[in-house]
Amino acid sequence: MNYRSLADMYDALTMGLGKLPDDIDLVVGIPRSGLIPANFLCLMLNLPMTDIEGLIERRVLAAGRTRRGEAVNKQFDDMKNILIIDDSVFHGNSVRAVKQRLESELSGRDYKITYCAVFGPKAEHPDVDVVFEAVPQPRVFQWNLFHHGLLQDCCVDIDGVLCLDPTPEQNDDGEKYREFLLNAVPLNRPTKPIGHLVTSRLEKYRPETEAWLKKWGIEYKSLNMLDLPTKEARQKANAHGSFKAEVYRQKSSMLFIESEHGQAEDIARLSGMPVLCVESQHVFTPNKGDLIAIKQSVKSLPRRIVLMKTPISNKQSMKNFLRSIVGERRYAWMKKAAGRS
Repeated sequence: MNYRSLADMYDALTMGLGKLPDDIDLVVGIPRSGLIPANFLCLMLNLPMTDIEGLIERRVLAAGRTRRGEAVNKQFDDMKNILIIDDSVFHGNSVRAVKQRLESELSGRDYKITYCAVFGPKAEHPDVDVVFEAVPQPRVFQWNLFHHGLLQDCCVDIDGVLCLDPTPEQNDDGEKYREFLLNAVPLNRPTKPIGHLVTSRLEKYRPETEAWLKKWGIEYKSLNMLDLPTKEARQKANAHGSFKAEVYRQKSSMLFIESEHGQAEDIARLSGMPVLCVESQHVFTPNKGDLIAIKQSVKSLPRRIVLMKTPISNKQSMKNFLRSIVGERRYAWMKKAAGRS
């Protein structure tokens, strides 16, 4: 699973500035996700910014006082070199739709347009002039994670991911805690069904948890809770990571989304599968040569092939799959042992 955060996007843009023309007059973001890198770029380069409608209507977004200057205050008639950007490209449908529209709407205007995407499946794409970073499928981004169909193939923690964690005062394993469970402040509100909710909340609090999930319209296949009698028993067992890892293995999901850094690391190690920590925006991956990791990767192969959007007979896809489960060094050794360069 390839994951990119907003920080990763910023880094990709920074490292890839040399790929862009040096005479850009205007940065145009393709709504909605393309407005994020467009904003990053216009601040980096101190250039005016707009969206597709703004380009057609000949208007730009106002600049703040610290961003005023000759480049930002240039008149629209003097803007000839246009950069149009989206967060990612795969099939290219969105970019082609924009091109088709602009060919009609901008007829007669003397523009030089460069199209780019921050992330693409390969370093080059036929529908854009620049790809900042190659990120193959399956992939998901911080800004669309909780609105992505991939959620149905995920295990997701609750506290710290879907809602705020309880305070020490609220976490009394009594009435204050029940009050918290029923009225927890939401953090991420998914618009797609979740595969499996996996939480260290005690089983006795299932009614309150289900009531809160229903209140906020969060859909899921299963709700997995720790079956221990009290908070003290849970603390004594210290089974957070092992419990979550065991459920993760049983469900054969593609990704576990965890709130806490240490638990995320434990779950990845014990399950042999990747874990995203929303606290640090880091994906923990198991040792690719580890027997647990190989077993779990093979078990989830059918779903991974679907997410890669490539047929199982695709030779390159199978090579990529082997690399993902054994690592580059072992893959090179296997090729050498097989007599291939």
